[in-house]
Amino acid sequence: MVMPIVSKKRAKAICSALFLVGLGIVGFTGNWWPGIMLAIGIPLALRQYLLRKPYDVFVTLLIFVGVFVTAQFNNSWNIIMPVMFTVGGIYVFFRDYIESKLSPEPETEENINEEIEEEQHPR
Repeated sequence: MVMPIVSKKRAKAICSALFLVGLGIVGFTGNWWPGIMLAIGIPLALRQYLLRKPYDVFVTLLIFVGVFVTAQFNNSWNIIMPVMFTVGGIYVFFRDYIESKLSPEPETEENINEEIEEEQHPR
């Protein structure tokens, strides 16, 4: 299994901060729709990248940026939106199905000690 770039806790903190910055930008510009799609999608994709889930990053960006582009440029919703959500749903279904066949990685004492050290000595 591929090791994440940072711990789950640190990835969550970084992405929460980016989400709040995104909300601030969207609030300042007043472009709530479709700007909120970028404010949600980009931090979510960054979190998946930091946890080394490249296919999840691709699907997340496909859906959230796709909705943003579709709404921003007044493209036809009739074809693009159902295709994006169907592809995303099929991917999530098969990803979870395949991951359920693999045994989950138990949390070892080494991983716990590494997270404690990160909290005590930030990089």
